Amino acid sequence: MNASLFKFIRLTSSAAAVAAVLWAGACSSSGNKGSGRAIPGSPVSVALAVQKDVPLEIASVGRVEAISTVSVKAQVGGEVTAVYFKEGQAVRKGDRLLTIDPRPFEIALKQAESLLEKDRALLQNARADVARYVGLVQKDYVTKEQYDTLVANRDVLIAAVKADEASVANGHLQLEYTNVRSPIDGRTGSLMIDPGNIIKANDVGPAVVIYQTTPIYVTFAVPEQHLPRIKEFMAKEPLKTEAIPTANGQPPVLGVLTFVDNAIDQATGTIILKATMDNRDGALWPGQFLNVRLTLTTEKGVIVAPSQAVQTGQAGQYVYVVKDDMTVELRPVKVGRAYGEESVIAEGLKPGDRVVTDGQLRLAPGARVEIKAGR
Repeated sequence: MNASLFKFIRLTSSAAAVAAVLWAGACSSSGNKGSGRAIPGSPVSVALAVQKDVPLEIASVGRVEAISTVSVKAQVGGEVTAVYFKEGQAVRKGDRLLTIDPRPFEIALKQAESLLEKDRALLQNARADVARYVGLVQKDYVTKEQYDTLVANRDVLIAAVKADEASVANGHLQLEYTNVRSPIDGRTGSLMIDPGNIIKANDVGPAVVIYQTTPIYVTFAVPEQHLPRIKEFMAKEPLKTEAIPTANGQPPVLGVLTFVDNAIDQATGTIILKATMDNRDGALWPGQFLNVRLTLTTEKGVIVAPSQAVQTGQAGQYVYVVKDDMTVELRPVKVGRAYGEESVIAEGLKPGDRVVTDGQLRLAPGARVEIKAGR
């Protein structure tokens, strides 16, 4: 290779190197201009702290109980001739449920009535004898002993007539017992005996069990530490109680607290309470389990925020509050209690504060945020 050609190659390589340096510088300059743009904030969801009236409630799990449960038994024995209800049917007090063959009791009643008529006739004659002999004994036509015998016979017949009248009344009662009637308003259970069977008076097993379901009890237990406040507010007014069936879509059933047990369960440290529910629509059923809310009072004008906004750190509970410049401030708070999906904030927030409800893990005090659309 001659010297002139080598010199040309060296000049060309140098020019290429200078061009590469100039291009890199231009790219670097362009990148520096781009780095001046604002870094986007962390996406978060927010909600407003609000001031409102919040009920002070105690939550528990309860069980529905019938106010009255009656095991219906026959009071006389005999053959069941008719049944007048269907299993599970609602019945009213006095409705006829069963009929027991009344013929033996009708016969016994007629016998008692006949004996009563006989003794009444004898009594009438005995009284006439006493009336006739009272004058004779005064004139000594008959002895005093004869007169006393007549008086005693009259008194015996008076007692016999009273016994006969009681027998007739009992006969009517036994005959009435052949119609087994419902002693309460309620709903029948399974029928334990069918027509044609022989039933005994006060048999071991009931013919049917009736539950009173309107009104009805909801029984639940609360920790004993709530008892002083329950007594305090119960003395002022009836305490509203809500029974919430676990089945989706069923509305709460309203009632009032009507019973506080007279002793605390030492094994569990709880006190048994009962609320009375009207239950006219039959939403509650004996034995049913459900959620219960007992409202003690309503706190006026408290600050609430979504519970998911409240975080717990080494120094205690806190929330992130979004400021006007779209940066966040870590704000220590004091939570009074929970109410549904919200928390009552005793200290640390004021109405209108924007608190972060989602995205807290990416935040630090002073971090810039971007509120998600629709939040």
